[in-house]
Amino acid sequence: MKNYTIFYTDDDEDDISIFSDAVDSIPQNIILQTYSEGQKLLNAIFNPPPTPYVVFLDLNMPGKNGFDVLEEIRKSDQNNEIPVVIYSTSSEAGIIERCRNLGANYFITKPVLMRDIIKAIEHAIQIDWNKFTPTQSNFVFKS
Repeated sequence: MKNYTIFYTDDDEDDISIFSDAVDSIPQNIILQTYSEGQKLLNAIFNPPPTPYVVFLDLNMPGKNGFDVLEEIRKSDQNNEIPVVIYSTSSEAGIIERCRNLGANYFITKPVLMRDIIKAIEHAIQIDWNKFTPTQSNFVFKS
């Protein structure tokens, strides 16, 4: 069975706890590393191991927000191929398009129900990121 290392960054401790509970209920072997600030995530990415299979990134954080973090990851020669899933409360078309233009691989509006959170995380780890190309029609998770 494959191991998946997921990095998740969110400044809301409740959201981190809920995400962690969701990951714990997924049968795949997932190693979750959480960060409460964008800069802490960047420090982890730029100083492996481990290297994440996928990064879940909140947008609205103090200090370096998700847009800033995404831009820095995409500017890095060593880390620009790491899949980044925006995991945000926003479902605004302009924000979604900005994320896609900045190089995000996928966009998930934070679900309310635990079963939908689990479904979204499972879906993201099942994507073959080496073959997936984000387009306007497949960029946003539809539960």
